[in-house]
Amino acid sequence: MSFKLFFLLVKAAGWTLGISVISIALGFLLAVLLSGAMLSGKALYQAPTKLFISFFRGVPLLVQLLLIYNLLPFIGINVPSVVAAIIGLSLCTAAYQAENLRGGFESVPKGLVEAADIAGFSARQTFLRIKLPIALRLTFPALVNEAIMILKSSSLVSVVGIVELTRMAQDLAASTYLPLELFSSAALIYLIICWSVALLSRAAERALPGGVK
Repeated sequence: MSFKLFFLLVKAAGWTLGISVISIALGFLLAVLLSGAMLSGKALYQAPTKLFISFFRGVPLLVQLLLIYNLLPFIGINVPSVVAAIIGLSLCTAAYQAENLRGGFESVPKGLVEAADIAGFSARQTFLRIKLPIALRLTFPALVNEAIMILKSSSLVSVVGIVELTRMAQDLAASTYLPLELFSSAALIYLIICWSVALLSRAAERALPGGVK
């Protein structure tokens, strides 16, 4: 296989990585809100949140992407394919991250929260300085696993017309008749990306409060 073909795969991997990183970040922000709603104790917030999580955890990601891609124009919202893909991945990963974070928040020692209250912390300060750091520390491995899953699942965005790594390998294989070489190279690139994420996550975990130095 020529260097030119491999370069095309690496270039397409940039789309894979970019879409995944944005989706994971947006999904995390939404997951924080969803987990807060789940723990609010108010049925008004809990009911729609449970429905959201059940839907996006219960329906295959491929179906979610196709549904969002076709639903947005139907309701008059025309966006590029890449935006539809990011929305789909973000909503999906948010549902999984929310469940992870909920477990983390529930594991925060109540004594620390009470101490923060006695010290005069506002609810926002308690959340940002006590609850979120501890929950993040407790759930970090699970969140990293979810991030890697999204990286690999991003191959499905090809169904909405995005030429990411897997789609590029398919297109090149169809025109060059080198499927083994191209898909092996794509697998190697995915492996390098996921391995790099795992290494970075270990360094980040050690940097978190309470992490092993």
